Amino acid sequence: MARSNILGTVVIFLASLVVAMAYRPLTIGTDASVDGKWYDAHATFYGDMTGRETMQGACGYGNLFEQGYGLETAALSTALFNNGLTCGACFEIMCVNDPQWCIRNAGTIKITATNFCPPDYTKTKDIWCNPPQKHFDLSMPMFVKLANYKAGIIPIKYRRVLCNKKGGVRFQVNGNPYWTLVLLFNVGGAGDIIDVKVKGSQTGWLQMNRNWGVNWQVGNVLTGQSLSFRVTTSDHKTLWFNNVVPANWKFGQTHDGKLNF
Repeated sequence: MARSNILGTVVIFLASLVVAMAYRPLTIGTDASVDGKWYDAHATFYGDMTGRETMQGACGYGNLFEQGYGLETAALSTALFNNGLTCGACFEIMCVNDPQWCIRNAGTIKITATNFCPPDYTKTKDIWCNPPQKHFDLSMPMFVKLANYKAGIIPIKYRRVLCNKKGGVRFQVNGNPYWTLVLLFNVGGAGDIIDVKVKGSQTGWLQMNRNWGVNWQVGNVLTGQSLSFRVTTSDHKTLWFNNVVPANWKFGQTHDGKLNF
């Protein structure tokens, strides 16, 4: 009788654990810190104080105000953009070695990489975004926190930092019935994503491929199914987002993952 009772208790415990795992977001990976070393670069700005010109861009984001980034953003040069792999990463920046233009005691700013500063191979000077230059093209409101706008360009030091975002990771589902394209934004922690998997309520886990920037795609029919995601950032931390998209979802809708790195 004693062995039977113990066996029954174990079975009930395991069943409860399986149910809990099915409904609870899971986390694996390390809490490895982002490289905190300071590096030399330069910074300019584009657009005006409204920041209209900074919306959307090469990472695939849309309205940066609605998506939680605001004007605390930058377009990165080729050397930093890394073909879009750096999209979503966060940086801390300070103006250095230019007493004429650096604002005294300005401190630092923190920005998220949301766009690409393209190279211009037709020029022989002021080629700040050409390889191998490391360069940040800031929104104007962020630039003037560090220096007078008349400076145009300033020497800076920068370092990678963890992203501090409010709320959960967001999933915007686009595409068509035979092709699903998911935009991931408001990603905390390391910020830049290296892997995404999706699972429909009628499928196993499916590997998604990066389409461009922070848009990930899969060529499977997922309509009419609730969707779960498994997302890995560049520090190899992985989060499970279970059934964050309900079965009655529509293309163009955005869903809150309720969880962040």
